[in-house]
Amino acid sequence: MEALFDSHVHFSGGDTPGYTMQEQLDRAKERGVQQLVAVGGSCDLNASAFKAAERAPQHIQAAIGFDRDQDAEMASAAAMRDATERLARVVGSAGDLGVRVCAIGEIGLDYHYTPETRERQMDLFDAQCALAVELGLPVIVHSRDADADTLAVLRRYAKGGATSLQGVLHCFTRDLAFAEELIELDFYISFSGIVTFRNADALRDVARQLPADHLLVETDAPYLAPVPHRGRRNEPAFVAEVVQKLAEVRAVSFDEMARVTTANAQRLFRFPVS
Repeated sequence: MEALFDSHVHFSGGDTPGYTMQEQLDRAKERGVQQLVAVGGSCDLNASAFKAAERAPQHIQAAIGFDRDQDAEMASAAAMRDATERLARVVGSAGDLGVRVCAIGEIGLDYHYTPETRERQMDLFDAQCALAVELGLPVIVHSRDADADTLAVLRRYAKGGATSLQGVLHCFTRDLAFAEELIELDFYISFSGIVTFRNADALRDVARQLPADHLLVETDAPYLAPVPHRGRRNEPAFVAEVVQKLAEVRAVSFDEMARVTTANAQRLFRFPVS
């Protein structure tokens, strides 16, 4: 079986019985998940991402950053940018901790519950995109009810030559037009367990039409467990169900879908090719 790559995992909330980090990693390996990105987004999530990457640096790399409104409320964009830069520079080249930061993320915009924080979110998002360009790292982007503003920020930094911003729109749920605009900026589109949900026909139709060389898969664990694991805590092993559904939608084999999405993730995040 082809190796799988989970491009977006949160290890949060500490180790609980049955769901310790090591147990989740062991189950993932049994399902063929060979590499993954442990994703930050807050002080606690950044620390958990480092912890995961320290545990298995040959298989796990960390993404760090400060995500949308909860942190925009807490501190200035400049302070968050400085904090991200300090973290990224400390371990950006697999230094003393043996950890490599492979991306800035997750970062982005979410106006669903707090549209009044729009300006602060935009400042924070812009500052961290600028930092990613300076450091030569891709970004992992969250966008909810903010398509136009997300594209406006990304266009400032994408497709500008050798230092262009690259990245992925994670947990994609929007329409084909938004996906195509992101791909025009050379961004990847990542599908989560949502693509397996019964009411996700429109999303599956988008997944069917996108170019294979811009597709990634993720769990967004511990959230959004795919069918048939709905109602359970999500974990990296379940990325296999996402791959299976995309393979069905695109009328290709499981191994072909695994091969393509793994190669895409390795290219974007500069992971070693196994």
